[in-house]
Amino acid sequence: MKLFEYEAKEIARQYNLPVPNGIVASSPEEAKAAYQKLNQPSMIKAQVLVAGRGKAGGIKPAANADEAFKVAKNLLSMTIKGEKVGSVLVEQQLAIKHERYVSIVADRSSRCYTLLCSTEGGVDIEQVAEHSPSKILRHKIDPLIGLQDFEGRQVAKGLEYSGNQMNQLSSMINKLFQIMTEYDAELIESNPLIETESGEFVAGDLRILLDDNSLYRHPKYLERMKTLEPDMTALEIKAREKNLAYVELDGDVGIIGNGAGLVMATLDMIADYKGNAANFCDVGGGANEERISSALEIVLANPRVKVLLINIMGGITRCDDVARAILDIQKRMGISKPMVIRLVGTNEDEGRKILTAANIPSLNSMEEAAAKAVELASKVK
Repeated sequence: MKLFEYEAKEIARQYNLPVPNGIVASSPEEAKAAYQKLNQPSMIKAQVLVAGRGKAGGIKPAANADEAFKVAKNLLSMTIKGEKVGSVLVEQQLAIKHERYVSIVADRSSRCYTLLCSTEGGVDIEQVAEHSPSKILRHKIDPLIGLQDFEGRQVAKGLEYSGNQMNQLSSMINKLFQIMTEYDAELIESNPLIETESGEFVAGDLRILLDDNSLYRHPKYLERMKTLEPDMTALEIKAREKNLAYVELDGDVGIIGNGAGLVMATLDMIADYKGNAANFCDVGGGANEERISSALEIVLANPRVKVLLINIMGGITRCDDVARAILDIQKRMGISKPMVIRLVGTNEDEGRKILTAANIPSLNSMEEAAAKAVELASKVK
């Protein structure tokens, strides 16, 4: 889950991480009042959950309250990369000496957090990596012991800082890591991290990306997830509310499985047979009848779905529970779309008997099930 810049900076203030003074506003009048309260030249920054807003004209200066009103009015009428601007951050201008880059990312390939720093801030880090890779400092953080103070100082020295500035930057890096771990973040990034004319460091911009699976520990943001985000469909939001892993795709074969790896393998198998999956839907290893029913409701709510393929390997999940869930929702929803079901594992014989009694055939081969689903989808107009 992406946080807005102002949300990330609210968190930063809780950790005494230096950020510019700023006030969020959702109307030109509020922006004017915010400027008057700050009473100094400000930057008016569109609050969107996409990168590259600066290049898109989403950040503008204001030298007085009336100008803040005009700039905010213009920004609030914009759509940046498909996202409507709903609010702006009115923030004090800083006397900038240098712009740096600092981020911490969950590095799954290395199974640890990785700290990335560069003297080239304020631009896309991908450009720096492509054209000047030597200007990016990478430091892997031991996941068992976390970031140590001396490591922060080493990184600051690598950016050619010493003395008080080295200690300041090291302290900021440590605070970023603390936020990263305590908020279960996948990414925290300050670009630019500003070195002011007076030699202080301030997070000019701040991005935080939270792990969706951890949101139950952060109810404030879990509540916001119930509102539609620009990169999520209505069905994806509904699935999130039901704690289902669901991603909408553009095909016509609806997929439900119990386990992310199994569902991915099912999608690959559908592609092998020249079909197109309509979704990814993982009900999890311990899915009960209610959870299966919720998944069926969401997958079948997609009008593109012509055929439903259910692939269950029963371990914790019982195949007879799955069979009963299928019959229950078929009755409640009046499902007429063809279904292909693969049941293997705990109580599979009982599950197949339940389906056979209802004239719904089941298979034990994933290859056969995928081929059958693609064949049926090709016949449905």
